[in-house]
Amino acid sequence: MTTVGIATGAGRGMGYACAQRMIGTVDTVLLVDLDADTVRATADELNGDRTRVEPFVLDVTDVDGLERLAARVTELGTLRSVTHAAGISPTMADWRRIFAVDLVGTARLARALRPLATAGTASVYFASMAPNIGRMQPSPEEIAVLADPLAEDFLDRLREVVGEAIEHPGVAYAWAKYGVQQFARDEAVRLGAVGARACSVSPGIIDTPQGRQEADHNESMGEMVRATPLGRTGRAEELAAVVAFLLSDEASFVNGTDVLVDGGVVASLASGADRASVRT
Repeated sequence: MTTVGIATGAGRGMGYACAQRMIGTVDTVLLVDLDADTVRATADELNGDRTRVEPFVLDVTDVDGLERLAARVTELGTLRSVTHAAGISPTMADWRRIFAVDLVGTARLARALRPLATAGTASVYFASMAPNIGRMQPSPEEIAVLADPLAEDFLDRLREVVGEAIEHPGVAYAWAKYGVQQFARDEAVRLGAVGARACSVSPGIIDTPQGRQEADHNESMGEMVRATPLGRTGRAEELAAVVAFLLSDEASFVNGTDVLVDGGVVASLASGADRASVRT
């Protein structure tokens, strides 16, 4: 039986590193990216004897395109693994686009692929440490809205319960990634009956082109690097190694959880805040 893997955002950065780790684990890898030239060049680079690699040009918010992706998987064989790294960060768009790509796009991808899930299928969705840094504790009303990102009035309802602060790109990004963490938990429940798994992974500050772009516009990222116990940014291949484990049979009982890969910065900042609260 031919097995198929999907790596989104595969043209560069963490998505590319995850695609590299998929080689040899499945028979065919579909590399998904919006940048046609980049993803085709990446497919040419990764193609080899162990795994066939195909480029698939796609905007993850495109419902018709996602259906084409699912149809291509069906043509090729059995869906084995999905790593969904495609996403945008606060400097790249306004709040509505951030939600459309990072959370709604994740939900649309999962909906398109859900009928293909079977025993042994594993998916990892990329969230972020941003909700952990902010110690987000949404209200029951906010959680209920986040739980249905495919609702037609999703963004309007979210704006209503959260307030105008959600329109700040950085705030929107944290909320969208919190939504991804919640979505992975919910998806694990939906898929469990067929023996499939879903998790999320929350990267800290990883040295990628997108990460460097954010750092150029956000001085607090430098402060977080300095607060990281390991004293450095992460590497894309370090994150990809965690994703590879979550997709593997060795992680067959890891399901419905978020894995924080941040070098310890959340722990450091939280402990500092806790000490400050004790002093006051």
